[in-house]
Amino acid sequence: ANASHLKNFLSAVRLAHQGTDIGALPLSALVPAKTSEVEKPKTKMIITSRRDYPLTKNFPYSLEHLQASYCKLARIDMRVLCLKKLRKLDLSHNHIKQLPATIGDLICLQELNLHDNHLESFSGALCNSTLQKSLQFLDLSQNKMKALPIQFCQLRELVNLKLDDNELIRLPFKIGQLDHLRFLSAARNKLPFLPSDFRKLCLENLDLFGNAFEQPNPLVPNIQLKIPLTLLECAARATINYRIPYGCHLLPSHLCEDLEVAKTCQCGSACLSSFIQITVTMNLHHVAHTVVLVDNMGGTEAPVICYFCSLDCYSQFLDRYLQSNG
Repeated sequence: ANASHLKNFLSAVRLAHQGTDIGALPLSALVPAKTSEVEKPKTKMIITSRRDYPLTKNFPYSLEHLQASYCKLARIDMRVLCLKKLRKLDLSHNHIKQLPATIGDLICLQELNLHDNHLESFSGALCNSTLQKSLQFLDLSQNKMKALPIQFCQLRELVNLKLDDNELIRLPFKIGQLDHLRFLSAARNKLPFLPSDFRKLCLENLDLFGNAFEQPNPLVPNIQLKIPLTLLECAARATINYRIPYGCHLLPSHLCEDLEVAKTCQCGSACLSSFIQITVTMNLHHVAHTVVLVDNMGGTEAPVICYFCSLDCYSQFLDRYLQSNG
């Protein structure tokens, strides 16, 4: 509690170790420290300017909430990555270009705010880290990202995701796996359409305003069918349709990665690289309770991708579509 008392005690210990007579040691009477003199472990620190950023002393290891905004940080301070009790880390309004993989070692991290930085990517290694089990809030808005990695949807505990004001040309392919996600905003990006898996979301609030959504046209399909199907396509479809276990210990890793992003036909069957793709209109109220208007015309609809594993499946869809549209 008192630095000078501690120094005196250590001095006495040194003298005793050197053989000094006990009577000559500078020992003072032990007096319990007052509660007011004992500094409680610091759990929260907020820094909002570069001049207040600690350069010569470490951050308290007891920190649970750290905000370091407007500090012109070009990278994440490695000292921050030693704060194993951190639950909330706010590094918004800086100049950070890249995230170190070791940020995934913050095993208690629940909230990560990287709003208004210079990020161009979010690494797959972070998605495979302990953040899978802890991260609930992630703000990547106002950066320079064009896409998120395939592994992003392994962050299964996410509840709130902010992706506004980036350069995103697509959302994660398997976004429907984020079954805890309740708040999603990806306004003012460059999204032409939404992934097929988007239909599986169950959101409280959704904001997709200001994207360059294309006009869907189910009558103009993108046909990628390979007839007859390749042996790889047949094997991949069978593996998924019959729920055959697979993994890197059984198959080459690149095949496992392909299987992880297999597409699902309207009939429920899987397809890998042989398919027919179209975009159809989806009312966003089907996946969200509250929807921010998609455009200034009051619309709440957006194009979503659909896949078909065969000409038969596409023909059946086309018949229903033409009947419903007169």
